[in-house]
Amino acid sequence: MSRTSGRTDEGRGRLGSVLSGLAVALGCVLFLGGFAWGAIEYQPYTVPTESMVPTIKAGDRILAQRIDGGDIKRGDVIVFKQKSWGDMLLVKRVVAVGGDTVACCTNGKLTVNGKQIDEPYLAKGQAAESTQIPTVEVPKDRLFLLGDERSGSLDSTAHLTEAFNGTVARSAVKGRVDAIAWPMDGMLARPTGFETLGGISSPGPLRRVLTAIVVGAVLVLGGAAYGPIATRLRRRGRTRTELAGAS
Repeated sequence: MSRTSGRTDEGRGRLGSVLSGLAVALGCVLFLGGFAWGAIEYQPYTVPTESMVPTIKAGDRILAQRIDGGDIKRGDVIVFKQKSWGDMLLVKRVVAVGGDTVACCTNGKLTVNGKQIDEPYLAKGQAAESTQIPTVEVPKDRLFLLGDERSGSLDSTAHLTEAFNGTVARSAVKGRVDAIAWPMDGMLARPTGFETLGGISSPGPLRRVLTAIVVGAVLVLGGAAYGPIATRLRRRGRTRTELAGAS
């Protein structure tokens, strides 16, 4: 009986080693692949100002998906660089796109194409704009941008006297912000107030990237831990068998 038991334990040990090896290999693929996927899709940035409070604060580390400026929609928070606005990368919210007519305020709300926009991302009690915005027609392939901190944001309203009514070209877009990585506030809420004007952007693949990394890490750790645990359990089993035989 002891010989049969020994062969059975040995077979189980080999099978377990094979499975643990496969788990580690698959885990490595998912873990490293997730990081590579994330590096291709996303670029981290540090926000320099308080213009997007309360959504994003100065010093927050954000993840912006690398997408073409042509894919940007109303409500998106974008990273961009506009030479006439300064030399650094900026973060603002798109409230109107080429062909839209934007103004403020009607009943205290921003209007786009005559429709009042609900903006739950603004601080409680904050007006949609601290000063009156004249009716602006957004030129083709350009974006009208506002900060979520409307009283102090140097956004399109501060550049209305410039060419193109303070709008920014879609080609200036570097990425669309999907999440705040640090502090870990998670994914940005979807700007549902713009849905009445058409479709809004869907989140990028960040959740799938993180899932691949987490599952990969679990498989690697679990597979690596199997060997020591299985060896220890087999030793305990043999010790008990020997003690039972001696008695």
